[in-house]
Amino acid sequence: RLWLCDWLKDWTVEDFLHLAPSDEFYVWTARRPNYQNDRIWARSIEDIEKDQRYREMAKNQSCIGIFIVFTCKRLLWVIKDKGESWTDQYFRDIILTQNVFLFLKNEDNVIEPDEHLLQDNYVKFWGNDNWPGNSPDLNVAERIGSIFKDEVEKQMLSETGYNRYHVDTLKMHIENVLTSMKEDTELFETLLCSYPSRLRAVKTANGRHTDY
Repeated sequence: RLWLCDWLKDWTVEDFLHLAPSDEFYVWTARRPNYQNDRIWARSIEDIEKDQRYREMAKNQSCIGIFIVFTCKRLLWVIKDKGESWTDQYFRDIILTQNVFLFLKNEDNVIEPDEHLLQDNYVKFWGNDNWPGNSPDLNVAERIGSIFKDEVEKQMLSETGYNRYHVDTLKMHIENVLTSMKEDTELFETLLCSYPSRLRAVKTANGRHTDY
């Protein structure tokens, strides 16, 4: 984390507008808690609200996998609803080759195509067995995911009877919410422009987690 802060120390706000942050996650018919973030943010049980210490969960509920990537202009998503695993081959062949690369080569989706950005900085893609540590404060795409899941959860809670836990209902709301967020440029720019302050916060915290 500190290395990344140092590596990006000379970037301007305009530089960060060229980034395309991404994230992948599952969306459940009844939202599941993020246990990893619970471990990150809660120093003790007293830091967790009493009504959040125990959570009632639906049995055998359905879920759908989502991959998102966004630029300052547009959001791209891939819905993984047929049981595919997040393997390195799936990520390279389906996510990157068939979706992300085409998305980023389209001038309508980026400020200006920069084919040398990754090459010039010696950035290499890694396999699914070698992911960086969980750093929600340094990946603004996780904020997109949080907003998205909040809205899907609200829509699912409005359903009653059979539709409340049906996977087709979940997929319908996922597609509707993603479509509504597709061109929210104000949100995208706000998140990308928050990187300088996020990096300063991590630097000030000496690499520990921050309030972002």
